[in-house]
Amino acid sequence: MINNTQAILQQAFAAALQLAEPRHIMAACLKQIFPAGTEPQGRCLVVGAGKASAAMASALETYAASSWPKAKLEGLVLTRYGHRAPTQAIRIVEAGHPVPDQAGMDGAIEILQRVQELQAGETLIVLVSGGGSSLLTLPQTGISMADMRQTTEALLRSGAPIEEMNIVRKHLSAILGGNLARSAMARGARVEALLISDVTGDHPADIASGPCAADYSSYDNAVAILVKYNLNARNLPASVLQHLQAGSEGKIPETLKEADLVGAPVRNHVIATARQSLQAAANFIASQGYNPIILGDTVTGEAHDVALVHAAIAREIIQHQQWAKLPVALISGGECTVTIPAEMKGRGGRCSEFLLALLAATSDLPHIAALAADTDGIDGSESNAGAWFTPEVRKLAKERNLSPTVFLMKHDCYGFFAELNALVDTGPTLTNVNDFRIILLGKN
Repeated sequence: MINNTQAILQQAFAAALQLAEPRHIMAACLKQIFPAGTEPQGRCLVVGAGKASAAMASALETYAASSWPKAKLEGLVLTRYGHRAPTQAIRIVEAGHPVPDQAGMDGAIEILQRVQELQAGETLIVLVSGGGSSLLTLPQTGISMADMRQTTEALLRSGAPIEEMNIVRKHLSAILGGNLARSAMARGARVEALLISDVTGDHPADIASGPCAADYSSYDNAVAILVKYNLNARNLPASVLQHLQAGSEGKIPETLKEADLVGAPVRNHVIATARQSLQAAANFIASQGYNPIILGDTVTGEAHDVALVHAAIAREIIQHQQWAKLPVALISGGECTVTIPAEMKGRGGRCSEFLLALLAATSDLPHIAALAADTDGIDGSESNAGAWFTPEVRKLAKERNLSPTVFLMKHDCYGFFAELNALVDTGPTLTNVNDFRIILLGKN
């Protein structure tokens, strides 16, 4: 067993990451999706987008080289800057995320053009992961890239969860909301989409806004989200408002629906999820003598509020021996939000903010330790994946007169943990199954 608490936290996170790494999971998934006798033959177009898509493409090429002798791979995959992986036949283009840029739009245009050139009987493989919604930004006619950037920025600042953001974005897109599959279906191609989920519920329509999935949302839903977050002519372009309103009035065709896919050769495969990664961390932590409790992979809400709930659960276990015998590890996933006032910039992200709020809320529990990090390796505005603390870090903060509450008020969670050398720095992990949180109780 490992005696170092910091090392236990970090290795639990590493276990969660490993189960979602494309190089570890793609071969088995491809073998299942394409059993013997159904492998691609001839032209096989590979496209995709997301923080993990380049790594997925790299792993696919490795597998195809030994298992698909008659396939001729080609294609284009978009990923975030800094998330490139080595490929030969599949071209990788890096582009802007979370705010889309021209490189992403140019890549999305090329992807759609290539799909529209497919012939009957050919295979389209779509590699999708978190981040794909921004990277596949190809606006509908009449909406400019500048309009899409402004809309994305307004949604990010509104505090809307990613699921609601994507409902809006897919109804502005020529690719998302099943439109990519719709184009391939029109050409008679077979479509196999491989998805790494970063969203709660793991629904294919929600992962990167479902370029190949039937969409359950509507233009009416998109308009309602704008109303909910007070997004209007003051902060959104007229082209966006006009387009969504036209769709709500039935003047524009809806996104792809289940009825459109009846009998169609289109399949979506979710190959990695937050739940699977949380279980991998739980298995590791059990080997270290802890009783793991997975609180869920769909934990959402304001990071500060979620931290208060986690603190309350920890307090009940420690003080009243509720639910499990100590030592205990509380493990959770899902994506929180941080709403920042317009006049404030802030430094950090939702994981670091959760952790700082947890530290502030547990002054009566000085022996707990915790880590929170985004599995894509980037928590928010800075380069860290998240942060961690142990009793020693808490003590050091007191010695240096660093107040968690003061830093929380400034939304400067990055500054707080940077002062204590308690940031989680992984660099781009080339995968993304949402946020990871772990709290260790009763063994310090």
